[in-house]
Amino acid sequence: MISRSAWGMVLAALMAAQALGQVPHPRDVFGFEPGADYKLADYGQLADYYRKLDAASPRVQAIEIGQSVLERPMLLLFISSSDNLARLEEWRTASEKLARARISAEEAERLADQGKAIVWIDAGLHATERAAAQMAPLLAYRVATEETPEMRRIRDDVVLLLMPIMNPDGLQIVVDWYKQVLGTPYETASPPELYHHYVGHDNNRDWFMNNMPESQAVNRVLYTQWYPQVVYNHHQTGPAWARIFLPPFKDPVNPRIHPGVTTGVNLFGSAMANRFALKRMPGVVSDVIYSMWWNGGMRTVPYFHNMIGLLTETSHSTPTPRYYDPEKRPASVASRRGSQGVPTDGTDIFYPYPWQGGESHFRDAVDYMLTASMAVLDLSSNLRRQLLFNIYSMGRDAIQAAEDDFYAYVIPAHQWDAGEAAALAEVLRQGGIEMERAVAPFQAGGRTFQSGSIIVPAAQAFRPYLLDLMEKQDYPDRRRTPDGPPDPPYDLAGWTLPMQMGVETVRVEEEFQADTRPLEGAVRVLAGAVDEPSGPGYFLSARSNAAVRAVNQLLEEDFQVAWIDAPADEEDGYYVAPRQVDGLLRRMAADLGVDFKALPQPQSPRWLKRPRVGLYKSHVANMDEGWTRWLLENYAFELVSLQDEDIRRGDLSGIDVIVLPDHSAERILNGHRPGFMPHQYVGGLGLEGALALKRYVQEGGRLVALDGACDFAIEQFGLPLRDAVGGLPPQRFFIPGSLVRLSVDTSHALGRGMQKEVAASFVRSRAFEIVEPSRRGEGGVEDTKPAPPPPVEVVARYAAEDILMSGWALGEQRYLSGRAALVQVEMGEGQVVLFAFRPQFRGQPRATYKLFFNALLAP
Repeated sequence: MISRSAWGMVLAALMAAQALGQVPHPRDVFGFEPGADYKLADYGQLADYYRKLDAASPRVQAIEIGQSVLERPMLLLFISSSDNLARLEEWRTASEKLARARISAEEAERLADQGKAIVWIDAGLHATERAAAQMAPLLAYRVATEETPEMRRIRDDVVLLLMPIMNPDGLQIVVDWYKQVLGTPYETASPPELYHHYVGHDNNRDWFMNNMPESQAVNRVLYTQWYPQVVYNHHQTGPAWARIFLPPFKDPVNPRIHPGVTTGVNLFGSAMANRFALKRMPGVVSDVIYSMWWNGGMRTVPYFHNMIGLLTETSHSTPTPRYYDPEKRPASVASRRGSQGVPTDGTDIFYPYPWQGGESHFRDAVDYMLTASMAVLDLSSNLRRQLLFNIYSMGRDAIQAAEDDFYAYVIPAHQWDAGEAAALAEVLRQGGIEMERAVAPFQAGGRTFQSGSIIVPAAQAFRPYLLDLMEKQDYPDRRRTPDGPPDPPYDLAGWTLPMQMGVETVRVEEEFQADTRPLEGAVRVLAGAVDEPSGPGYFLSARSNAAVRAVNQLLEEDFQVAWIDAPADEEDGYYVAPRQVDGLLRRMAADLGVDFKALPQPQSPRWLKRPRVGLYKSHVANMDEGWTRWLLENYAFELVSLQDEDIRRGDLSGIDVIVLPDHSAERILNGHRPGFMPHQYVGGLGLEGALALKRYVQEGGRLVALDGACDFAIEQFGLPLRDAVGGLPPQRFFIPGSLVRLSVDTSHALGRGMQKEVAASFVRSRAFEIVEPSRRGEGGVEDTKPAPPPPVEVVARYAAEDILMSGWALGEQRYLSGRAALVQVEMGEGQVVLFAFRPQFRGQPRATYKLFFNALLAP
């Protein structure tokens, strides 16, 4: 006879089965199976499915964590057992306490015993890596509805945070483009625009600066709310003739990462590879291309928070199928350091089951992503307690390491640019770093700090993250062969934030006392002040970046603003004529942290106008254009996008300054080649556009070229300059992405408001050498009166000594020392301003923003 309790369990199971039977499958909403050839679900379809899944299943909760740049909602799904979802805050609190590691070992043991593993899986953020967004609804459906013993165990042990669309704007751009070109020769081409409104592919380069709202929203979940032990970031640039890349990664490993993270990553990679092997899914390769050195990527920042960060790169990113002829299978795939490639004969430890080729379909990529995700969830379930206690243990190690090291960083209240000091603290806060603000002056490290200074204790669980952002990087000298070419790092070698942002930070070795309050909420610059009127106007210092925004806003409101040169040893700045709108000045002072000081008598004012800036926007999607557009909009410049046809027409009279963002000379001149894109996107500026730009400058315009675009200006305008490091073999000169020391002529108009020495981002950039004109005329006859070259003014040079500040450099002393880094060349009635580096690179080197702003805002 069946007991009453047993009948109750049976009835509950039947009711659950009935409810789950009403959960929609993705195909029911889309009208096709996810991963089908030639099919893509767009943002609206995907968001609709997730809301229906939330409504239908007691095992799914959907929330909105923020909005994209173009104001699309960013959805996050919590998927687990219904019992677990009813206790979400309990599991979140346990995860936070373990990650912060401020509790006793006994309490940590208890929480690890009782808690649930928190696992983040996302569908990537590069919209042209199309399969992940189509895979995510299948994963959500499976975890919510499948009744296998494995899945029931996963739901009991794991709270899955599924981020199904991290770049909703880009997803829609890519889907719309694919539908537009489907059935044409261009259906596998990428769109002719950035697939993130501002930064395109660089949305995966923004994870410590958090310039974009998408980065801010996700980081808030990861580092200040949920603290997952595992963060799995799907991507889709798998090596050719392989099916998927997964960990272990290649060398080097950043030594600030806890070894428990590195070995944990390897453990998960092995579990994924084993699951593929047992399911007879070949083509799994590891130990190539991707490393664990760089901070700033979506899956790399977790390493510095004691989290296991996972990356896979799956092949076949388009819904269009393809055939790989097995007879043409190469002998090796993706190279690794010191080798010609990974052999495809099954003899390699990290490629033991090669893919033989044949048909490749979009659904293959979806299935590989599903299999990898299930491996991560399965292992997270099996290691639930270990993962929870390990993140605590690594956090305790970080806190205890500070006892034998320094006590704290202090960010002094008094800075060259107080706004950037606040911005630095806000970057740290968004990354989960604990800080305090002094409410009274205090003594530390033999000096006095003002009230408002920020104290960053060294003893905290996320100490690896703190150190990695605050201290210099020393990238190891790695060569492909002894004395051979360098083995380049994956992305950057150095990124130290106080250097990039021009902020003074003080490392204090010994413990000190201060009256402080915890920093909670967004870190804002301390409010500035407006003096009572006592003269003809106000003085606004040029030292802060915020002053440029203030000037642009004042000019937009029809204030009269002038540039004034200060006497020696005083601050350069702006003269602001008064108006009966003191409220605007007070709001600016409060919001921007700038001071408006009464000015008794303006000295030689040079009146400014709000410049109309034309930003070149090629049909070849260019991330540097997007970053530049974001920066100029952020600082209230009046901006016009100029495409090839706009410049070729030659009517540029309404533009005050034209900016050429970093782009190769060949791309600017020729753009897309015929046959690779629809005809309306083919071609570049061409000779017609180059002549129009030259005429624009000669007639009084100003052209600003950044990094690679300098080659175009030098070649097309015949400027008396050459790139002194161009064409050098990497064995002699190599700086892949580091911070180098720059000396600035602050007496020059383009150097106003700058510190005399700053860090510049050198990313395979340039160095200028002034070229003497040839004295040879036609037929080789010496010309006794050659045409004088245009005057070249050097505004900034690479330092003579100690050039490398953070990262890795080869040959910098020989080839960079004293070379020109920023020049202004007179040409006719106008000027060409050439930056050998990118002063606005990825929105990070804020100490060099002002050089760029000055080139635009010159009187």
